[in-house]
Order: sequence, then structure tokens, then C-alpha cells
Amino acid sequence: MQAAIVLTPGGFETTSGKVAHGLVRGSERFATLAVVDASCVGQDAGELLEGRKAGIPIVDSVESALEATEGVEVAIVGQAAPGGRLSSEMRDLLVDAARAGLSIVSGLHDFIAEDKEIAQIVTAHGATITDVRKPPHTSELHFWSGAIKTVNARRIAVLGTDCAIGKRTTSRLLTTALNESGVDTRMIYTGQTGWMQGGCHGIVLDSLPNDFANGEIEHAIVECDKTCSPDVMILEGQSGMRNPAGPSGPALVLSGGATHAVLVHAPARTTFFGLDDDSWQVPDVASEIALIEMYG
Repeated sequence: MQAAIVLTPGGFETTSGKVAHGLVRGSERFATLAVVDASCVGQDAGELLEGRKAGIPIVDSVESALEATEGVEVAIVGQAAPGGRLSSEMRDLLVDAARAGLSIVSGLHDFIAEDKEIAQIVTAHGATITDVRKPPHTSELHFWSGAIKTVNARRIAVLGTDCAIGKRTTSRLLTTALNESGVDTRMIYTGQTGWMQGGCHGIVLDSLPNDFANGEIEHAIVECDKTCSPDVMILEGQSGMRNPAGPSGPALVLSGGATHAVLVHAPARTTFFGLDDDSWQVPDVASEIALIEMYG
């Protein structure tokens, strides 16, 4: 497990800070030692997030984070910006992290390894850049084959009425609770944070060429079945069933052969995340359940 600081300039107290939220809650891949966000300096990240101290201070800069901790190896981009774009504020922090000799992990669509200045600094320090959303070559990807029919494990798809609504957190909580109750359970991650939290089986769905997305969902499940043979798999959903910016729920249900579903909903949210126009209303729960039932 690598010691890390997580960067969320002005974003930890917003929905876009969900990557940081996941890492503060727990990871088997990275140990989060500090969060960098000048908008909420001096607070404990765990207490601010969910009312429980985590021993993770929120500081104002990379320099302050390194002064407050020991053994940091990695700086992680802790925000999921719309479209995966790199903001100027985040880039400044990444330059500071690179100059401090830290490796960089990012789940943005703007690949950090393609930023020549940052890449040169990181290389000069013998560190690395991991762009989690950089897709594999198509020769390594899988087309849907129907092999999902060979999997006997129950597959619970954690779906949402919208994106950024708690599907991954719910998936991890369910996985932990089932294992603690004696039911052998594995989570199939489908996003960048799932990988950052240490997921063994899964994909980063929104970085894949569309033609292979369904096949990669199937392949991750089939491989999990072959290597672990769990009783239950929790399938982490992405976006929403009807969010026009990315309705990936149906793919998970159909291509992943889901046998059960959990629907995550935010009662106070009226429009789809990032779409404030009242014409983009989040569907009501009853109609969403009816839609899921139509998929079988």
C-alpha cells in the first residue's frame, strides 16, 4: 500500500470530490495521509465527510501536506471533474507534487502523462504517472461473447437514478457487510475510484471504446468467477439508468447478467447532476423501478 496525499482544490465539500471521499473512507491500494484543499483547511477529512475522525488533516498546499506527514509517495487527483478535464488549479498542485518528487495518479480524461512539463519533472525525479482512465490497446479488449451464462454467482447491480449519487460507496458497504456475515462476495468495480480503492476485478468503463464496453463488463465478471468463485458479486453502476450524459445502467444489467438490483436515489436532487435546466428532471423512483423490471 502506497502512502498518498489527495488533491481537491476547492472540491472536497462538493459532489465532484467523490474520488477523495472514497479514498478517505478506505482503500487497499493507497493510504491517504492528507487532503489538499485550501477551502476547508484545519479540519479532519473523515470528520468533515461523515462525522468520524480519520486522522487525515486537510491542508492548503502540497508543501503543507508533506510537512504534516511522513513517507508520502503519491499525489492523487481527488476530483471527478465534468468531462474529466484538468483545471488550472489542479494542474498547479500537480506541478508542485511533481517538483516534490511524488508519483502522480489521475483519473481524468486529460492524461497527465501527455502534459510535457509535468511529465519531464516526474521523469527527472524517477517517479511515475498513472493515468487510470487511459484505455488499453484494442487488442487487449474483449467483445461481448455470451460467456456470462457460465457464471452462477448472484450478481447484484447497484444502479442509480443519477450519477455521483453513491453507487460505489453503496457497493463497497454491501460487499463488506456480506463478507462479514459469511457470504463470499466480490465487488466488480467499473470506475476510476474503484481501482484506486484496491479493486481486484473490474474495468474503468467510461474510458473504453464503446464497442468493447459491454464485453469488458462480461470479461471482468467471468474472470472473477474463474479465480474466486464467490457466492455473490456486487456490480458497481455508472451514471444513471436515464441520465442523457451517460446511461450505462442498462449495459450493466444486460451485459453483466444481473440477477438482482439495488437502486440508489437522492430524494432532494431534482435535475440530473450538472444539468440545472428544469427540463432535465431526475425520474421518480417508481418509474425507475418499473424500467429496471422491464429489463428482466
